[in-house]
Amino acid sequence: MADADIIVVGAGLAGLVAAAEAADAGRSVVLVEQEGEQSLGGQAFWSLGGLFFVDSPEQRRMGIKDSRELAWQDWLGSAQFDREEDRWPRAWAEAYVDFAAGEKRAWLREMGHRIFPVVGWAERGDGRAEGHGNSVPRFHITWGTGPGVMAPFERRVRAHADGGRIRFAFRHRVDALVVEGGAAVGVRGQVLEPTDAERGRPTSRIAIGDFELRAQAVIITSGGIGGDHDLVRKVWPARLGPPPRTMVSGVPAHVDGRMLGITEAAGARVVNPDRMWHYVEGLRNWDPIWDNHGIRILPGPSSLWLDATGKRLPAPYFPGFDTLGTLRHLRQTGYDYSWFVLTQKIIKKEFALSGSEQNPDLTGKDIKLVLSRVRGGAPGPVEAFKRHGADFVVADNLTDLVAGMNKLADQDVPAIEEPALRSLVEARDREIDNAFTKDAQVTAIRGARNYRGDRLSRVATPHKLLDPKAGPLIAVRLHILSRKMLGGLESDLDGRCLRADGSPFPGLYAAGEVNGFGGGGMMGYNALEGTFLGGCLFSGRVAGRAAAQALG
Repeated sequence: MADADIIVVGAGLAGLVAAAEAADAGRSVVLVEQEGEQSLGGQAFWSLGGLFFVDSPEQRRMGIKDSRELAWQDWLGSAQFDREEDRWPRAWAEAYVDFAAGEKRAWLREMGHRIFPVVGWAERGDGRAEGHGNSVPRFHITWGTGPGVMAPFERRVRAHADGGRIRFAFRHRVDALVVEGGAAVGVRGQVLEPTDAERGRPTSRIAIGDFELRAQAVIITSGGIGGDHDLVRKVWPARLGPPPRTMVSGVPAHVDGRMLGITEAAGARVVNPDRMWHYVEGLRNWDPIWDNHGIRILPGPSSLWLDATGKRLPAPYFPGFDTLGTLRHLRQTGYDYSWFVLTQKIIKKEFALSGSEQNPDLTGKDIKLVLSRVRGGAPGPVEAFKRHGADFVVADNLTDLVAGMNKLADQDVPAIEEPALRSLVEARDREIDNAFTKDAQVTAIRGARNYRGDRLSRVATPHKLLDPKAGPLIAVRLHILSRKMLGGLESDLDGRCLRADGSPFPGLYAAGEVNGFGGGGMMGYNALEGTFLGGCLFSGRVAGRAAAQALG
């Protein structure tokens, strides 16, 4: 006897969307989650809430000329699809770009979702029109950040739960899929002891019983592997250089990839496991929520980026331009960290921190606090990191700055020589004297300020780093931050998991990060940002609707 029509494994954003869509179609759903109810929504809760839209009203109001054709050009240039396994990821990518250029915004808006009016320009690219990156700003921040993205779907799911159509199974850890006659018909595992740990905090793995649930279809929405650094290193691709010995973690430990292996063992196919997305601007959180908690700096383009030994990174590896290109370059240095060198004038205009908890103005929908970003100094959370963070050095002169940097350096890293860094900084500063320059980063800064969104709130007026009026000087030690996998369970355009021979796995669907955010890797080798949450929304919607429609 079935416990429900559909089982959804994982109560993150993709799981909430899939459950809500299936229940809207009249199906009964059990939503299974190994964490407690306080973790409903998963990683979406911690996110900045950025979404990828194409030719939106917000873009047009900011003077941005975007189009579906330009977005698809950028997507292909970034994804660089080159494998037989990219058949379905490419199909999903095209469907998603159509969605982002079409009904995505109206669909969300009808549920009460709203967008901050200034569009951000994330992942500005590798310097080629046909290459990686966003040709125009497309990063739309949700008013309310990650919780604001999650809220409409949580409301829908809880309304269905009140009506009896959705049932929650928190603290239920799935250990196996139930497969009969070649079809997925349920899940089994262990019930974990209750927890009152706050969202993101470590939870017990003590089992207090077993369970088995049955249904006509199972949708896997269990997330990625970023909380298990050993697993990240295991699939780390040679093209990105050697895996780092140390990383900070952008996700809690329960983001462990268990269901990926469990689903593969049941017969579903995993593709592109070597494609991943980790950041190079990670900070050790001075007030951590989970173990080894890292926070990403969302940088403007003006900070001088140095490797661990003080050498300047070459073009196009400027802050905010090419995440994986910069990661690949830094992994060739042999060291696990790098440096930003900047001024107080830069930090107050250009530094933002990723995460809902680091942006109380946007998360709390506090207009007065948002306006203080434009009128005043650096946002409060940024100043808190500058005061308390272990990775910040603040000094009134370059000599003291270098001494502080060397004090923070790893023992096996050669000391940064103050004369060499001074020569580098002074050479860069001389380029500021004219409106023209041969320094590609200075050109990029001036180009960015042609966009009024950047000029207003994101890019500092070009100035000399050694100008005392712009000080004090600041150095920030940057760690690699584990975050997302870009491959996963292969699926067709209905979200159905596929077997190794390409045939659909009856009764089995996938959505979200475990699905490579669609198809098994719709972003290819590179992401354009705003596509992770958007991929959860799109793939969760597809899988929930398709599974509901397929049932007899």
